[in-house]
Amino acid sequence: MQPEAFPGNRDIYLLLVLSDANLPTGSFVASAGLESTAAHSLHHGPAGTPGSDIIDFLHNSVDTYARSALPFARDAQRISAAYASKEIVDLDVALAALAHLDALYDACTLNHVARRASCAQGTALLTLYTRGFTCSPLLMSWPGTTPDIGLPDERDSRAGALVAALKLRVRRGESKALGHLPVCWGVLAGALGLTVDRGTHLHLFLHARGVLSAAVRMNILGPYAAQQLLLYAVQPMLSDTLSSTAHLVSGALQNGVSWENADEQFPATTWPLGEILSARHDLLHSRIFNS
Repeated sequence: MQPEAFPGNRDIYLLLVLSDANLPTGSFVASAGLESTAAHSLHHGPAGTPGSDIIDFLHNSVDTYARSALPFARDAQRISAAYASKEIVDLDVALAALAHLDALYDACTLNHVARRASCAQGTALLTLYTRGFTCSPLLMSWPGTTPDIGLPDERDSRAGALVAALKLRVRRGESKALGHLPVCWGVLAGALGLTVDRGTHLHLFLHARGVLSAAVRMNILGPYAAQQLLLYAVQPMLSDTLSSTAHLVSGALQNGVSWENADEQFPATTWPLGEILSARHDLLHSRIFNS
């Protein structure tokens, strides 16, 4: 049997690059509320079950993030991909749609700590694209540049223009452009040409991995235990959560939306206690993370 041409698969290679823990995305400064939960002595599980407390926290965190953020990430990715492929011709139209998503997500985010962390990480993603995912003139002239990834075409130019314009608006605070993480992730994934399913799956995986990384830094888990959880506990958790939230939409791009069944098809926060603990993060006597 011939081996699969793994390095030549553009999508898979991009997933490998995007999952690199060394990417300067700002995620290392956020614990998704884990630090505050531990500080309030609420980080406990059944006695004699190693790791059960962090698994419970992960389950709640992943579920509420998927239900509240992934619909916005999907819609932002569709807008980004549509502008890059000329389905949306006008840059201002794409930016206005993204600003609407951003403003709605900001309104749906219930505490100031989460809003602050989301904007910081989202802005870092835009910087990552402009500095790390666009091909420099030096690389374009180098004969070893990978043709299907390194060399820009018209689609890449349009995607780059969208990201640059959005980043400028976010920094200037224009037109309700706040730079929230799910919106900026969707823009990044759409600009890179990932499918929506792969983009949202990776985004949720990175959220879960970020929680485990924070747990290691806080000495709640060791690095080996964190890897075990990532391999054996997180994978089915992500699959179940993605399957149960695939129908959710942000509501920002629909005309004449009815909110009669909002709890079934629109974003929602499913972990009120987590929101309360996250909001109390700034009150901690000492902190490792910003959120």
